[in-house]
Amino acid sequence: QVQLVESGGGLVQAGGSLRLSCVASGSIVDIKSMGWYRQGPGSQRDLIAVIFSGGSTTYGDSAKGRFTISRDTVKNTVYLQMNSLKPGDTAVYYCAIFLGGGWQRYWGQGTQVTVSS
Repeated sequence: QVQLVESGGGLVQAGGSLRLSCVASGSIVDIKSMGWYRQGPGSQRDLIAVIFSGGSTTYGDSAKGRFTISRDTVKNTVYLQMNSLKPGDTAVYYCAIFLGGGWQRYWGQGTQVTVSS
């Protein structure tokens, strides 16, 4: 069993910042990567950022220059610092972890981020 618990979402004005956290627990073995995705109303779930086991990162186009992913490997926690937020960033943000040679993916329950204009 793998559990992911996100926190840090909420309501913020445009131009503001939020920091999301995701703690992984349970049978956490051989982490390949951890990342953040988001899904807006009527939209598909899109990649925001991912951090791989070696520390390298990849960002989706919407996140480049504004969002930063980081991690605490001791705590099995991944963070997403979001700056210069826009109303278009409004979505449910999901944490994901990929484990093992098969890159088995697990999802968190999501945290709502709402950016007001």
